[in-house]
Amino acid sequence: MVTSLLLHGRIETTEAKAKELRMFADPVITWGISVHALVAKGDKATAAERAQVVHAKRQARLTVMTREALDKLFSEIGPHFATRKGGYTRILKTRVRKGDAAPMAFIELVGLGPTHVA
Repeated sequence: MVTSLLLHGRIETTEAKAKELRMFADPVITWGISVHALVAKGDKATAAERAQVVHAKRQARLTVMTREALDKLFSEIGPHFATRKGGYTRILKTRVRKGDAAPMAFIELVGLGPTHVA
């Protein structure tokens, strides 16, 4: 679910799953933020800085399942949240699901909004 959240910016799920997802998504986003300045340096980074970037990508890869989501995390999401000190996700309660009456909610990345993938 973290992968889908990073790719799409917003997903709909049950409230319980959204609250649980927040505990996994925020630390992954923190890994993207921690090295955003080093990623921007590119080839000008020192060997120690490149090692920090590799370490952050490997740690994020434990949770993020696709290369596309990992690239988006370090190129777009990390720099976007660089000045923020937390609270990267927002949960919006939406409806009650027909069938089992489960409370539903959107979980989204604050300030990014949903992105449409064709």
